[in-house]
Amino acid sequence: MTTSFGASSAVIPTDSKIQIQSYNGLRSSYSLALTRNLRVFPTPYSSRSSIVRAVSTPIKPQTETKRSKVEIIKEQSNYIRYPLNEELLTDAPNINESATQLIKFHGSYQQYNRDERGGRSYSFMLRTKNPCGKVSNQLYLTMDDLADQFGIGTLRLTTRQTFQLHGVLKKDLKTVMGSIIRSMGSTLGACGDLNRNVLAPAAPLVRKDYLFAQETAENIAALLTPQSGFYYDMWVDGEKFMTAESPEVVKARNDNSHGTNFPDSPEPIYGTQFLPRKFKIAVTVPTDNSVDILTNDIGVVVVSDENAEPQGFNLYVGGGMGRTHRLESTFPRLGEPLGYVPKEDILYAVKAIVVTQRENGRRDDRKYSRLKYLVHSWGIKKFRSAVEQYYGRKFEPFRELPEWEFKSYLGWHEQGDGNLFCGLHVDSGRIAGKMKKTLREIIEKYNLSMRITPNQNIILCDIRKAWKRPITTTLAQAGLLLPRFVDPLNVTAMACPAFPLCPLAITEAERGIPDILKRIRAVFEKVGLKYNESVVIRVTGCPNGCARPYMAELGLVGDGPNSYQIWLGGTPNQTSLARTFMNKVKVQDLEKVVEPLLYNWKQKRLTKEESFGDFSNRMGFEKLQELVDKWDGLIKGTSRYNLKLFADKETYEAVEDLAKLQNKTAHQFAIEVIRNFVASQQNGKSES
Repeated sequence: MTTSFGASSAVIPTDSKIQIQSYNGLRSSYSLALTRNLRVFPTPYSSRSSIVRAVSTPIKPQTETKRSKVEIIKEQSNYIRYPLNEELLTDAPNINESATQLIKFHGSYQQYNRDERGGRSYSFMLRTKNPCGKVSNQLYLTMDDLADQFGIGTLRLTTRQTFQLHGVLKKDLKTVMGSIIRSMGSTLGACGDLNRNVLAPAAPLVRKDYLFAQETAENIAALLTPQSGFYYDMWVDGEKFMTAESPEVVKARNDNSHGTNFPDSPEPIYGTQFLPRKFKIAVTVPTDNSVDILTNDIGVVVVSDENAEPQGFNLYVGGGMGRTHRLESTFPRLGEPLGYVPKEDILYAVKAIVVTQRENGRRDDRKYSRLKYLVHSWGIKKFRSAVEQYYGRKFEPFRELPEWEFKSYLGWHEQGDGNLFCGLHVDSGRIAGKMKKTLREIIEKYNLSMRITPNQNIILCDIRKAWKRPITTTLAQAGLLLPRFVDPLNVTAMACPAFPLCPLAITEAERGIPDILKRIRAVFEKVGLKYNESVVIRVTGCPNGCARPYMAELGLVGDGPNSYQIWLGGTPNQTSLARTFMNKVKVQDLEKVVEPLLYNWKQKRLTKEESFGDFSNRMGFEKLQELVDKWDGLIKGTSRYNLKLFADKETYEAVEDLAKLQNKTAHQFAIEVIRNFVASQQNGKSES
């Protein structure tokens, strides 16, 4: 009898408030092969009863399983072709609902300008796929040209190390797509229900572990790239522009020894249905958390021996950011350890995890279709057991790892091969105006390649030492400054595009964050925090979390017009999940929340090294809410003179207890006592 895994009818929540409806997955009593004309045929029964077989929706299921509208569209699309192929030929500026869902798999979203009134001006956003953020010289120059000729004149760097090109008209889509493909770029799978861009540290360090992490990311990306040819059929008339795949990738993709594949299907891993939702993977090395490793469906960490030789990988599973406002059964989640695999097994292990999600992830309600909900409802033990049957062996114990650090790679660094690389901060990832022109001049003149970081920044690679001075001068003239000249708040801040083009946006993010950061810097100065101190701030226009606000020390998530949820409790190294602190905070009232929080962080942190996120978690949200509610502004003069009133903890706590009786902070109370004493002394002198 064939074994099949579906979600258990018993939900095992980690939080009693969170209840996720159970889902039985796609079940069948026999394996199914898929053909190009979408007919389904049973395959011969296998005597290996313990093998898990890849399944799809049966012709006559024993129990009808509810599926979302998108699942039906995918099944009837002839592998993501129909009706998109017909819609692209019409004279209309837009495409219909089914085609809108399908074009995502090709790397594009249909959008319209939400600032306009009295009609809709449709255009398309194109997103590239750049494993590790790698961008060749030729591809960058092509993207720069396309932005001017067919877009809105700007390029945007994303939080997943890719480009977004906005404003492309439907009639120009084939020209733009073809240009990207012929420049050895791709948008295939940058959106849609399949594996998205695979992250890895962008730094071009010539080190065994970094090179191995980047090679692994590229191999995983190749393994999970669609194979049925729909992308090239649509945009370059079937001609394929692909680099040769490594034999290990081809072998792993074709291997069906543990029932992972659809036999004889043009999509051996994905089938007609592809995945229930988007799927995100990141690869990194120990300590380097430039990729937000715990926010991914799969986090892959290189494990090396004492000689720095890579030996295998630790795997995390079940991370993800998206949620829905006012629906507690949707939530952001951190990945958790799954186990360790030898380096030669990594592609098979990743494939087994993807197939487990393919077979058991929910397809009835897309709000619950990410891998994190499957891991949450099953629990890690059951999930691991299911994956092991597709993997064909047990996972080894997770190897111990050192503490994670956020690495920005801004500024000048040695690559390790005699050349330099230079990391450049780009506010919200938007390349425009003089910056765009100057970057092109440098990249073209010195024939440089580049990389995009997961923090929406740029790294220029392979720079000869003799070029450092002229490049630095040219960059500075365009406002691309060395990190010591960039406000520390800006260095770690991120925002999603939001208005005017994102159809999901509730409020501003990219357009609003410059002013928000300036206002928070003003609060820093007001409460006496130093310029080199910072907090991680991320802003999104909706709860989907594209800029990963749920990992921020101060996250702003759009929940209404000019209104945000405030999330607190993330940490600078991106290992702690933030939580909702306040709802419906109007942007004009932001200081009323931020000022008391930052003032008390400065006054009550245990050490100078205690981050704002750690302080928030230690104090607790109830106490923080009390501080906000009772805040009546700074006492005049305290920020100017920055008096330190307490020499020891015991005195401070005693004064704080007295202050509570008057609904004041210890600092406010002590200042009043001192002022009263000084006044009484002055009065006494004047009378004598």
